Amino acid sequence: MKEYVIAILGATGAVGQRLITELAQSKIPVKKIKLLASKRSAGKKLKFKNQEIIVEETTPDSFNDVDLVLSSPGGAISKKFLPEAVKRGAVCVDNSSAFRMEEDVPLIIPGVNDAQLSHHHGIIANPNCSTIQMVAALYPIFKRWGISQIVVSTYQAVSGAGKAAWDEMLDQAKAHLNHQKATANILPTATDRKHYSLAFNLLPQIDVFEKDGYTHEEWKMIHETKKILFNDQNSNCIKVTATCVRVPVEIGHGETVYFIVKNKTATVQDIQEEIKQTPGLILQDDPQNQIYPQPLIAAGNRETFIGRIRADQENLGAFHMWVVADNLLRGAASNTVDIAKCLIRDHLVRVPK
Repeated sequence: MKEYVIAILGATGAVGQRLITELAQSKIPVKKIKLLASKRSAGKKLKFKNQEIIVEETTPDSFNDVDLVLSSPGGAISKKFLPEAVKRGAVCVDNSSAFRMEEDVPLIIPGVNDAQLSHHHGIIANPNCSTIQMVAALYPIFKRWGISQIVVSTYQAVSGAGKAAWDEMLDQAKAHLNHQKATANILPTATDRKHYSLAFNLLPQIDVFEKDGYTHEEWKMIHETKKILFNDQNSNCIKVTATCVRVPVEIGHGETVYFIVKNKTATVQDIQEEIKQTPGLILQDDPQNQIYPQPLIAAGNRETFIGRIRADQENLGAFHMWVVADNLLRGAASNTVDIAKCLIRDHLVRVPK
């Protein structure tokens, strides 16, 4: 059995550390692992299985003799280093938004469109965490009945904005409970002009605003969904719109998803049965006993949790559902490692000539 030299880029971040754990728990045969991060993090020690690995500063030559790169360092770092990795023969699976909308980069959810992996040119993109859980939940419905429209509202955990934002929210909560003034320097987004406290609050802005009034996070959900389902980010085969809200939850994105099926014979019971039979989806849908997905339940799990499925009483063929998943695990690390498994399964851990 072939063994692989694997590098984790951004190893000390929240997703990077989960990538280490996911890789260790997988059956991927690892010959050697390299943990890469910034100069500031170089020298730290992290565990892979029972082995202590020293974190190295990332340079282009870090990727010499590497077969696979699992990457989650942020878009600018991905843009800088992944082409260097590909030049040296490595295949890269990237968690950032750096390459998602490039035409020759597959945007992959295993079990949905992993057949597109055969077209890779060295870089594969992991979709946005909020897109992954929504599309994973809708895909069995899409396959059986078709979907003409999706309207989604997200309730996204602070961990999706990074550890600094997470720590800042906890500090704000402590300040609020102690009747002190809370400081805000990061959210809604560090690059924007104004910053607001998230503790005991809701922020209807994730990422910067585009000219049309949508945030870039909303734009990503719309166009990533089209690319995943139809291999065309501007496809007219489905209508998608999104409203994305940051909420004071640590881990686990929630989404209310409204969708219209093409085949109007679909029933709530049919949809529930499709979800039950789909690997990676867990149905929690018993409102009479108050059973429905919650972030505290989803945290630490690889699966996508679905409940509150109900037919729209005003529109035939329209349905509502509630979808929750661990954004750091299901929405990032787990999906990335699953892509790596698909690449190995299909003998695609090579850069095409």
